[in-house]
Amino acid sequence: MNQGLTLLPQSATAAARATDTLYLVLVGFSGLIAAIFITLIIVFCYRYRRNAQADRSKPPSHAWGLEAAWTIAPLLVFLWLFAWAARDYAVQARAPDNAMQIFIVAKQWVWTVEHPNGRREINELHIPVDTPVKLIMTSQDVIHSFFVPAFRNKRDVVPGRYSTIWFQADRPGKYLLLCAEYCGTEHSEMKGRIIAMEPEDYTRWEQDGAGEAGLAQQGFALFRQHGCMGCHAAASTVHAPELSGLLGRRVHLSDGSSLVADETYVRDSIMEPQKAIVAGYDAIMPSFKNQLNEEEIMAIIEYIRSLGPDQLMGERP
Repeated sequence: MNQGLTLLPQSATAAARATDTLYLVLVGFSGLIAAIFITLIIVFCYRYRRNAQADRSKPPSHAWGLEAAWTIAPLLVFLWLFAWAARDYAVQARAPDNAMQIFIVAKQWVWTVEHPNGRREINELHIPVDTPVKLIMTSQDVIHSFFVPAFRNKRDVVPGRYSTIWFQADRPGKYLLLCAEYCGTEHSEMKGRIIAMEPEDYTRWEQDGAGEAGLAQQGFALFRQHGCMGCHAAASTVHAPELSGLLGRRVHLSDGSSLVADETYVRDSIMEPQKAIVAGYDAIMPSFKNQLNEEEIMAIIEYIRSLGPDQLMGERP
C-alpha cells in the first residue's frame, strides 16, 4: 500500500452500503448502455427496413466522431468504476493494525472459532461492536467460503494456507454466517451466526468462558513439547532462525528472493520446511506434517506472534 494513500477503516454497515452503491451504479450503467443499443437497433430496423424510402445512395464509410465517442466515453466510465472498486477493495482487504485477531478453522460442516484467550466456539462468533475484527482462516479438508451477507463480506477458506477477512460491526445484533462454496453433502447446513455485543457485555462473555490457557500459552506448550526449543531457543547451540518479532518482518531466502512473513509462511515452515529456506541457514528442520492439526498450528503461530522483538525464545508469554 502506498504510504501517501490513507484508507480509513469502514464499519460493516458503511462497507455494505458502499458495496451496494457500487453494484447499483455498475448495473445501472450497464443497463443504460444496453437500453441505448436496443433502442438504436429498433430505430434502424424500422428506418432501414426493406420497403423504406430511406436514401441509400451515399452510405457513409466513416464517422470518426461517433466512433471516438462510443469508444472513449465508456472506457473512461469503466476506468472510473475500476478505480472506485479498487479503492473499496483495498479498504476491505487491509485490516487496521489494532484489529482483534481471531482464528477460524473450517471443517465439513462447521465453523470452529479460537479466541486469543483460549475460548472456543462452534458456528458462533462473538465480537464487540465498534472494534475492528480480523479473522485468520484455514480449512481442514476442502474449500469453504466464509460469507456474511449483512456485511457483504466473503472470502474463500482454502486447505494448506491462510486467508484473512475483517469487519467492524457498528450495532449489536445477530448476523447470519454461511458457507458460499459447495463443500459436500451437508453444505447447506454449514451455517452459523455472528453475535455483535456491546464492549462491556463482550468482556464479560469473554472472561466467563476463557480457557485454562490462552492460545499463545497453548502454543508455547506445543512449541516445547515438540522439541522446537532445541533449535530456536536463545541458548541453543543449533544455528536456527530467530523467531522473535517474525510476523510482519521481511525474510530473505536462500534462493535470493524475499517475502514478508505472515501466517501462511509460518505454517509452511512447520509443515513443509524445505519450501522456503532462510538465507544463511541449513535445510535441517524436519516436517511436522501429520503431527500437528490446524488448531495446534494456529496456537504456535499465536505464540510466535506474542514474542516481542526483544523477547528471548523460551520465555513464557
